[in-house]
This record gives sequence, C-alpha cells and structure tokens, in this order.
Amino acid sequence: MTMRDNQIVDSSFTAIINAPIEKIDIPAWCFSLPEKEYQGCSPAHIAAGFTTAPDGTRMSINVETIGGSLMVQHYLETLGEKTHLILDSDSDVFTPTGRVVIHVTWELSVKALDKDRCEFTNRVQSFATDEMMAGLDRQGIPFEVFRTQRQPMSIAHNKGETPLFAASIERFALRNQQSSIAA
Repeated sequence: MTMRDNQIVDSSFTAIINAPIEKIDIPAWCFSLPEKEYQGCSPAHIAAGFTTAPDGTRMSINVETIGGSLMVQHYLETLGEKTHLILDSDSDVFTPTGRVVIHVTWELSVKALDKDRCEFTNRVQSFATDEMMAGLDRQGIPFEVFRTQRQPMSIAHNKGETPLFAASIERFALRNQQSSIAA
C-alpha cells in the first residue's frame, strides 16, 4: 500500500499577508515562533518550541488537540526557502484507544500578489502509518470510516489557523522591516 492509499487528509487554505514578499521569511518565523504567538493562532494549540534533530536538521515541536485527540508533532525541515517551508513529522496522536503515529507533511508558502501583498498557503497532508493501519485492523475499524471521521476536524482546524498564521507571519515580516529601517 502506498502513502497515497493511506492519506487521511489533504487540506489547503490561503490568506492574504499585507507585506512585501522580500520581507517574508517563513523558516525564520517558524523556528523562532514564541509559544504565546503559536497559541494565538488556534484555540487548539497548546505548546510550541524548536530544537534540532540529532543530525542538526531544524525541528519545530507543536502540541495541539484536533478532534479531541492530543497530538505531539515533531516537524523536521525538509525544504527551507524564505517563501516556502516543508516540514515532515511522524506525529504522536493520543486517542481514547491508545497512542498511534501518523505522518504529517506541513507546507507553508507565499507568492507575491503585488509589491505590498502576498498570498499565503497553508497545506496539511496526513497519512496513516503501517503501525496505525495495524491498530485500526486490530480494533476492527475500517480505514475509510476513520478517514471520513477525521477529515472534517482536520480541515476545520487548518481553515481556522490559516488566517491567524498569515497575520502572525505578517507581524513578523513588518517587525523585521522596522528593524532594518531603524538600523
């Protein structure tokens, strides 16, 4: 079975950032995001931090609750360009029937609309791991039933956090713009 066969959700939303594209630096924002700022981007966000993997790869740690399940995400940077960040995580999900691991790809990107505005895209894809599929099998839960129940919660979460992430990135970009003007 391929990852595409195991896809739980593929959700993408956009929002406007009122800042010039040359001021946007998504990796700098992500890997310096204060916990209170992260919490302000969704009522489901609990905690955030950043560290490095043993090989030195930057990592964002996010804790949130989606659909009543606590998630601990260990996002490794797989692409880090100023206007495009891709993070991959084998995330721990704590469900009523125990802990499972799902794979999540979180992709954040911006494209210029004009000299003062950008379109931000927040895309989240999640996939069942072999371990999770085995757990669903042991419980007699068809994957399609699980996927159908999980999708609306994940999509609603992404839809709600996207404009708030865009606003946070905008504040970060404009703060940096003020810092460079003052210097």
